[in-house]
Amino acid sequence: MKKLKHLLLKALDVAALSVFEPVVRLCYGEDPKAQLNKIGKFIVIPILAFIAFLGIWHVAASNIETKFGSMPTPPVVWAQAKVMVNQVFENMEAKQAFYVEQEQLAQGHETKSAQFAAAAELPKNTAQKEAFLAEAKAQGQLAENARNASYAGTPTIVYRVVHSLKTVFLGFLIATLIALPIGILCGLSPMFMAAASPLIQIFKPVSPVAWVPIAMILVGALYTGTSMEPAMISSAIVVAMCSLWPTLVNTALGVASIDKDHMNVAKVLRLGWWTRLFKIVIPSSLPLIFAGLRISLGVGWMVLIAAELLVQNPGLGQFVWDRFQDNSSAAFGQIFVAVFIIGIIGFLLDRSMIIMQRSVSFDAPVAA
Repeated sequence: MKKLKHLLLKALDVAALSVFEPVVRLCYGEDPKAQLNKIGKFIVIPILAFIAFLGIWHVAASNIETKFGSMPTPPVVWAQAKVMVNQVFENMEAKQAFYVEQEQLAQGHETKSAQFAAAAELPKNTAQKEAFLAEAKAQGQLAENARNASYAGTPTIVYRVVHSLKTVFLGFLIATLIALPIGILCGLSPMFMAAASPLIQIFKPVSPVAWVPIAMILVGALYTGTSMEPAMISSAIVVAMCSLWPTLVNTALGVASIDKDHMNVAKVLRLGWWTRLFKIVIPSSLPLIFAGLRISLGVGWMVLIAAELLVQNPGLGQFVWDRFQDNSSAAFGQIFVAVFIIGIIGFLLDRSMIIMQRSVSFDAPVAA
């Protein structure tokens, strides 16, 4: 039983869910009074506060009139959330029916292609034979087109979420690839840090709105591929330009704060530069690097919504803008649903980075 308790507590700690630790301890009879006090403080009170927030929202919304009609109350927002979920399932059914229909069409064209090909083998004049072969080829092409057809239904909220996550991780990857090497060089070289500091101080506070037109112009001029949409690349670049700074600064700080004894030992052992980098510098800096990555991902997620709204990348940002353009009370409620979705995803992304940060931290976990 003690082993199971230890595993549960460790799992909660690793998952950054230490707030539920008193529940586990209470189940094992460990100081019930103290655990009940913690449960009341860290679980019950937040739940009651959220319920109070919903109540205040309901009362306030009932007395606010907008150009869309009355401000949505929590029950209205919940109803719109269910509508959006139903749309997802309806879209899945329509998509499945579409591909079944396309497969049936493809099979029909393949049958006709085989019939024309067989007819071309019969003894006929050259003109008829070429006509049958041409028709067989055309039917084969129609079959291929049917199988390659893409469903063009209205994007659902699930599609929007997935697209936004792809975009933010692309931008986060770009930011990380830029920030880590520059941050390491800044931490290792005071001269490089002095040279980079003015640029960091100038570009760090720049609003994402200012980066949007620059990203769109550059992508329009330089990107000629077809694997990704230009709007997605533009949004990712905006995310990268706004989110790389926390990682860069924290990496520089982590590298600069490495115990000098470690570096002296590396010199005594005559370790090469790359060996020192991968055996001492990066491992010793990982806790602060991941702290920077966590902040960068959070900044990137916030920036993404504004970037998608301006660039019209088909993610959550565009969804919010499209609902605003609908000018209806139902659309207003769906905007609130989107706000909760954005917040929950941001929370989950932050939790995931905390887990990764704690997995490489040498110190006791810190409250988040």
